[in-house]
Amino acid sequence: MFESIYLMKRAVAILAIITAAGGASATELNLNAPGAPGALVEKLESASLTLGTAKRDEPVTPQDLLSAARADYGRLESVLYGAGYYGGVIRIIVDGREAAEIPPLSRIRRIDRVSVRVLAGPRFIFARADVTPRAPGTELPDGFKFGAYAESGLISDAAQAGIDGWRDLGHAKAEIAGQKIVANHKNNVLTADIRLKPGPRLRFGDLVVRKTERVRPDRLREIAGLPSGKTFSPDEVDEAAKRLRRTGAFRSVSVTEAETPSPDGTLNIEARVVDEKPRRIGFGAEISSLEGLGLSAFWLHRNLLGGAERLRFDASISGIGGDTGGEDYNLSARFDRPATFTPDTGLYLDAHIAEENEPSYRERSAGVGGGLTHIFSDSLTGEAGIAYRYSEVDDDLGSRTLEHVLLPLNLTWDTRDSQLDAREGYYLDVEATPFAGLDGGSAGARLYGDARAYLGFGKDDRFVLAGRAQIGSVSGASAAEVPPGMLFYSGGAGTVRGQPYQSLAVDLGGGLEIGGRSFMAFSGELRAPLRDALSLVAFYDVGFVGADSWGTDNGDWHSGAGLGLRYNTGIGPIRLDVATPVSGGSSGNVEVYIGIGQAF
Repeated sequence: MFESIYLMKRAVAILAIITAAGGASATELNLNAPGAPGALVEKLESASLTLGTAKRDEPVTPQDLLSAARADYGRLESVLYGAGYYGGVIRIIVDGREAAEIPPLSRIRRIDRVSVRVLAGPRFIFARADVTPRAPGTELPDGFKFGAYAESGLISDAAQAGIDGWRDLGHAKAEIAGQKIVANHKNNVLTADIRLKPGPRLRFGDLVVRKTERVRPDRLREIAGLPSGKTFSPDEVDEAAKRLRRTGAFRSVSVTEAETPSPDGTLNIEARVVDEKPRRIGFGAEISSLEGLGLSAFWLHRNLLGGAERLRFDASISGIGGDTGGEDYNLSARFDRPATFTPDTGLYLDAHIAEENEPSYRERSAGVGGGLTHIFSDSLTGEAGIAYRYSEVDDDLGSRTLEHVLLPLNLTWDTRDSQLDAREGYYLDVEATPFAGLDGGSAGARLYGDARAYLGFGKDDRFVLAGRAQIGSVSGASAAEVPPGMLFYSGGAGTVRGQPYQSLAVDLGGGLEIGGRSFMAFSGELRAPLRDALSLVAFYDVGFVGADSWGTDNGDWHSGAGLGLRYNTGIGPIRLDVATPVSGGSSGNVEVYIGIGQAF
């Protein structure tokens, strides 16, 4: 009974009043679909250009309304077919006349009323639904079967599934050979018979470069990694295009199959690319009430040697005007060459010089290194290398010079829907860095992990729960044998907001402290929309630093909490966080953080 009343109300009328251009006259728009289910009425509303004119900001002319009304016949019919209604009747009356009968170039000065009436009729079911011949393992859509509602989209989906099944087995030119689709209006049933022509099984031929500018064709082929001579696979074609796009050297990439196979049973693949501008520069800024102002800039060349090689210089200065021990400086460079050894393996070389003036130490360092990167999948990447690091250190353990050989290993798993403003997905970054001292120091390893998770909930996932866990450990060497930059501290924007920057360390007594060999930090956020581009964030952070490698003793905790605002710019949010200590700090202190992107 409730459903009947609802449908009746939906079918009475959907009204919209719009003001016509050039005058004060108003037009009444009406969509009436008696007896139609609510879900179908909603689809009809969304598809109707006539109703859509009511949502336009600019003035609407009578010619606009007439054009929309004439176009609605086909649009509304497509909605009916898509839902399985093949006997519908559509009437669109413009001031008493059928819209289809009004000449499109009629000089109409005003339109007072447009009435759209849709009689959906009975819903059809499949009396027969078949695609033949089918490749082994082909799965047709669940709804494409006897007795199911005969939605037109299922027919096209089933045909495509049949073609894809043959293409996955190497039959690149599989196509529809014939189709017989009959609607029986007497029994309200529809039969759909689709016949396929698989064609021959083909092998990959050459990658033919149709257009290239700065990147050499031989390098383009190496990067694409097309397996010439192997059985055709559409996934391999997609993967070749993806590898080319991943370099960042191209503005657009098109990888398509040749129209006609070669007589020897191979199929050439054609590549067309348009180069990006070779150089790019960027700037960034972040400020907090305690850590001060941080500035960063980079210069990037996307195609240094004509093989999509990337060279990037980064420079940053932080702690300007802050209370963190002084300014920190960093200059680094990195060279990346894609498709080295395999299409998914790259070579990198990097170098850096830096000076860190932190509350507990001062370190000047320089380093060089290199290694290999590998892309295992769209979400999993890895890196392994060897590096040399030289450090001059002044801290509460005294002054010393350290030299290390490092073997940095990194694995990153990332399924987030956005790097700057994730609403769903996971992120896991694991670093393992074995090291050996060259000046008589001990060998050891530094481990660090960063895990993040995001969960959207509510209508359209308007609300987001975000969580982060960080854990670190240094083993095999004492704190004095490790550069302070490889030890752990807590407090500040990247760990515990509300607590002073690097305020939690290992207390040696007498006012002396150093970084810890174990570390944990946990953060939770609830992100809620306010209005327009603004959203509100509530967060709680907690951190731990310990003297030993695994945090079993000689460690302390602290925590902080606060509120934040986010302004969505379209490319990422601008962040404002205000936080205060909860435990392990001076209550009542307030820290302010401003930056770009979410805190994590």
